[in-house]
Amino acid sequence: MSPWMTALVVAAPLLVWMMVSFNRFVSQRQLIDNSWSNVDTELRRRHDLIPNLVETVEGYAAHEKTTLTTVIEARRGAVAVAGGPENHEGAENLLASGLRQLLALSEAYPDLLASERFLDLQRELVTTEDRLQAARRLFNGNVREYNRRVESIPSMLIARIGGFRRRSYFEVEPAVADVPSTRRMS
Repeated sequence: MSPWMTALVVAAPLLVWMMVSFNRFVSQRQLIDNSWSNVDTELRRRHDLIPNLVETVEGYAAHEKTTLTTVIEARRGAVAVAGGPENHEGAENLLASGLRQLLALSEAYPDLLASERFLDLQRELVTTEDRLQAARRLFNGNVREYNRRVESIPSMLIARIGGFRRRSYFEVEPAVADVPSTRRMS
C-alpha cells in the first residue's frame, strides 16, 4: 500500500469523526436555543399575569403600596432584560421575591383569599411556575450535556476549533414556593 493510501485510510475516519462531532455541537446548540425559547415563553407568561394580580390585590390591600410598587418595578426590570439566561437570573429572582411577598398578603386579607379572581390568577401563576420550572430543567439538562462535551476529550478539540463555548445554566427561584390554600373560605 502506498504512503498516500495509508494516510488516506488513517485520515478519513478522523475527518468523518470531526465532521460528526462538529455537527453534533451544532445540533446541541440549536437544542439549547430552542429550550431557552421555551423558558422565555414561560417567563413572558408570568410577566403577563402580574398586572392583573397586582390590580386584584390592590383592590383589597390598597395601603400595601410598597409591596405593590416593588412587584411592578421588578416586573418592569424583568421585562426589559434581553439575551440569555445569564442576563435574566438577577431580574427574575427579584421578581420572584416580590411575587412571594405579594402572595403572602393574601394571608392578611381574608376577603382577598376569598376572591374568585385572585384564586384564578393564583392558580394560573402556580401552573405557569410549574411550566417554567419544567422548561428550566429541560434547558439546564441540555446545557449540561453540551458543556460536558465542550469539556471532554476528544470532543473539546472540536469545540475549540469550532468556537463552541460553555453555556450558562438558568437558576431562578420559584415565585410560588408555599402557596396559601386556594380553596374558597367558608
